Amino acid sequence: MNVHTAGLRHGVVAAPHHATVAAGREILAEGGNALEAMLAMAGVIAAVYPHMNHIGGDGFWLVREPSGRVRTIMAAGRAGAKATPAFYRDAGHYEVPGRGPLAALTVPGAIAGWIAAARAAEALGGRLPLDVLLGQAIAQARDGFKVVSGIAEGAAKPDLKDMPGFADTFFIDGKPPEKGATLRQPKLAETLAYLVNAGLPDFYKGDVGREIAADLERIGSPVTRADIERCEATIAEPLSVKLSCGTLYNTGAPTQGLASLMILSLFERLKVKEADGFEHIHGLVEATKRAFRIRDRFITDPAQMERPASSLLEAAVLDREAGKIDMRKAAPWPGGVGDADTVWMGAADASGLVVSYIQSIYWEFGSGVVLPRTGVLMQNRGCAFSLEKDAVRLLAPGRLPFHTLNPALAELNDGRVMAYGTRGGDGQPQTQAAVFSRHVLFRQPLDIAIEAPRWVLGRTWGESRDDLRFEARFDGTLLDRLQSAGHPVEVFAEDYSHTVGHAGAAIFHPDRTLEGAHDPRSDGGADGV
Repeated sequence: MNVHTAGLRHGVVAAPHHATVAAGREILAEGGNALEAMLAMAGVIAAVYPHMNHIGGDGFWLVREPSGRVRTIMAAGRAGAKATPAFYRDAGHYEVPGRGPLAALTVPGAIAGWIAAARAAEALGGRLPLDVLLGQAIAQARDGFKVVSGIAEGAAKPDLKDMPGFADTFFIDGKPPEKGATLRQPKLAETLAYLVNAGLPDFYKGDVGREIAADLERIGSPVTRADIERCEATIAEPLSVKLSCGTLYNTGAPTQGLASLMILSLFERLKVKEADGFEHIHGLVEATKRAFRIRDRFITDPAQMERPASSLLEAAVLDREAGKIDMRKAAPWPGGVGDADTVWMGAADASGLVVSYIQSIYWEFGSGVVLPRTGVLMQNRGCAFSLEKDAVRLLAPGRLPFHTLNPALAELNDGRVMAYGTRGGDGQPQTQAAVFSRHVLFRQPLDIAIEAPRWVLGRTWGESRDDLRFEARFDGTLLDRLQSAGHPVEVFAEDYSHTVGHAGAAIFHPDRTLEGAHDPRSDGGADGV
């Protein structure tokens, strides 16, 4: 599988799994547009990368139409009607648990996003039927797929084996699957096939929704049938900010899109002249700290925010925050929200339709709960809520949880339109900034900008420390200088670490050719026609 491709004339896709890339390319070859290709990819990635995402999760779309209009599809599920702090305290919890039925407290929103995306694809000329768009996903789930290392390692985590439905779905002969084994999800295949015939809205309002609700009630989840029936995606205006290179877009609350835009906005104000030196890395890390403090102070369910996210991207705010950055010394770091697992995928076609999409169940395998009648793996996004009464992200029925998910897109002054993104919780804004600054600001070739060594500040999976970690390929002299400036430097054992994300990009060029690339750290690549 190619990690980079360019000069394509009809369309391009980029994704972290080779089967997903192949499915997207097949739709483009059938004459489908970028949204149709992304729908096919969203189905396949749920089948073959279940440790990272599933139809029991959420999704966020950033769509640039051929007309130039940019819109978001916000497909986040709300907390269930029974999900209150008292409900959890009565069950003996002082924080929302990360695994199990009580972790499955939000409605899966991803399919609601598929519904909205399918309508948008049709409005833009898409004509491929749902059986074609989901055909590969059904086949992969039914016939089986090869287990990659991430699935094998994730499924072996001891806190998952006793979760309802988990071992029955993801174990082989009573044991976690080994890399290279063939794994099937027959119930997922049946559910997708049923939705092809009944229509995607059946996931919420029909037989599938009824079965989901019945299974959730049986295991004691606070999500009700009425919660599921009410779930819909919303179409919204994106957050945006103008830089000297063009206009950058991202998703608004409850996502951390604000942080991603703020990091690059602050970095531009630092006037760094070259890539990959001390000023580049230090400047982005310090910008990250400023952005994350604001993110954690303000971003929650948009209905609960004390000020709109767009007001935090005003020039006066950005100038003030940039002025607080010391380009010689590291600021103290109080810690972020932690790591998460997800998938980012991109697609673009020659009409100028460009799609940036992210789909997730939060932690590896989410809540760990697999619903037996539908094969739906439920997310644990609700553990981002707090049970403390004065918390910014206080749990309440019907509220949207905070999301680390944030797909990015840029319209550049040279005429390019670039969809880009990554997996990785707190690492998402950091990896976005690394790739964007290298490729756009410092003009590195796209594949080089993605492959180059990266870093991540903050907590990683299962750990509480907040070190600044670097892949082993970084120059030792640079790391010494960063440490001397006060950064708590740690070095991964690997030259290429999954912890720094699986980044990718899909680019529409002004001559209507397409370019795409995806991370060599992942199991995917880029392809097109």
